[in-house]
Amino acid sequence: MQSTRVYLVRHGQVEGHEQTRYNGQTNVALTALGKRQSAYLGRRLRAEPIRAVYSSDLDRTMYAAELIATQHGLDVQADAVLRELDAGLWEGKTWTELRTRYPEDWFARLRDLVHYSAPGGESFQDVADRVRPFVQTLIERHVGESIVLVAHGGVNRVILLDAIGAPLDRAFAIEQDYCCLNIIDYAVDGSRLVRLLNGSFADDASRPAPALTLVR
Repeated sequence: MQSTRVYLVRHGQVEGHEQTRYNGQTNVALTALGKRQSAYLGRRLRAEPIRAVYSSDLDRTMYAAELIATQHGLDVQADAVLRELDAGLWEGKTWTELRTRYPEDWFARLRDLVHYSAPGGESFQDVADRVRPFVQTLIERHVGESIVLVAHGGVNRVILLDAIGAPLDRAFAIEQDYCCLNIIDYAVDGSRLVRLLNGSFADDASRPAPALTLVR
């Protein structure tokens, strides 16, 4: 049965990562390690039969996407639909700061991770509503092919939850490390198989990159 294989990537480590914060749709620079992680993943995917590379249009995702695309002689197809959740007035603020300054809002979000939105921002449901149709279009466009999507922790969780049939409120039951790799096969009958989840290569970023050994 024909399927579409999606190599789903999160961007590399970003500046300010030491404190958990909402970067949202703000452009945040990669650290030196984040750049090495991105380059390593590009080399890791070099031997895969990639036919297209799609990415959020933010700088931190485009860096990895362009490195991957270059390995295959492709251009990155950037789209704002793949951007991270818009955190509105919370963008750039650490979780510690938010708990201190806006305790009522903070606990309101904890009570409803799916539908709560920070002032001027999106809810997790909003992210799902914009990402799901886009991904479905790509799956149908690339039947029998392999593609790369480079996005963000929140966006990746939406895609992975859909792949395993889990509700959005289970988002944080899935980890997405910096520059991790997920692999999902989408069959034409609608079935889905997650072949790799949160494959992390952060500790190997300075070493030669072996080819993936995953069997299709």
